[in-house]
Amino acid sequence: MRKTLALLLALCLALGALAIAPAYADEPEKPVVYFTDDISPEGLVKIYEALNWNPTGPVAVKLSTGEPPASNYLRPELIADLVHKVDGTIVECNTAYGGQRAATAEHYQVAEDHGYTEIADFQILDEYGSMEIPVTGGTRIQGDLVGAHFKDYGSYLVLSHFKGHSMAGYGGAIKNASIGLASAMGKVRIHSGGTSDTHWHDELQLEFLEAMAEATKGVCDYLGDQVVFINVMNRISIDCDCDGTPEEPDIHDIGILASTDPVALDQACLDLVWKAEGNEKLLWRIEDRQGLHTLEHAEEIGLGSRSYTLVDINQ
Repeated sequence: MRKTLALLLALCLALGALAIAPAYADEPEKPVVYFTDDISPEGLVKIYEALNWNPTGPVAVKLSTGEPPASNYLRPELIADLVHKVDGTIVECNTAYGGQRAATAEHYQVAEDHGYTEIADFQILDEYGSMEIPVTGGTRIQGDLVGAHFKDYGSYLVLSHFKGHSMAGYGGAIKNASIGLASAMGKVRIHSGGTSDTHWHDELQLEFLEAMAEATKGVCDYLGDQVVFINVMNRISIDCDCDGTPEEPDIHDIGILASTDPVALDQACLDLVWKAEGNEKLLWRIEDRQGLHTLEHAEEIGLGSRSYTLVDINQ
């Protein structure tokens, strides 16, 4: 009898092991985030090459042109080699809050003044209005209003300056792909949490953060594997590049990070901020604006993963 029970127990354990083993085998691999502390034209090109990306069609390089007079936009001398490597057109959209980048003609002038037109072709994506792309799986918006020229490009390199943000807490890949690619009207839709295309609602904070994640999902679903993300962690002020007079940074420059997963990329940048000296102001801003909720919602709707593998390309 004891031998029979022992055999049955052994059989049950074996069957249990067989049932459990496939679950571990089927676990998805964590997305890779590449890192370099070399903030230079060479470092930027090297980390792009680590992505092993093969863009198709015309390539758009999405960045923030930066609000005058003294914002921390990515300087042309830093990014020129990368833009040339992908034969890219630098693209932007108009703002919805005034300033020198709210009107197309003035925005083109800012791009010229900041040196972007000297290194590449430049286009305001919403100079002729908006186009709507679908958003699935969200709760705030069913469509994302991007610039009408969005469809003219086959691939997008979302090149972001990582920093603080007065409303989102921080600005990185998700902000650049959502608010950054949204037309002026689309920006209002996101900021109002999907409740309006004409009236800005600052009080809807969580709704805004969720709409931002959902807009990025719309962009990623539309583009598939034809979008990649790079975050440059230099001049890390608590203020965004949409602020023409940002506070001086308290954190030393950290490096450049890149990934095909915008959630993993922004999470990796935040993890580095949490380890950095002088991070008190930026951490306060992120926590005060509930900035982590963007990543929480982004992961919930399937935009990406907050778990990642960090690969230092200099080692």
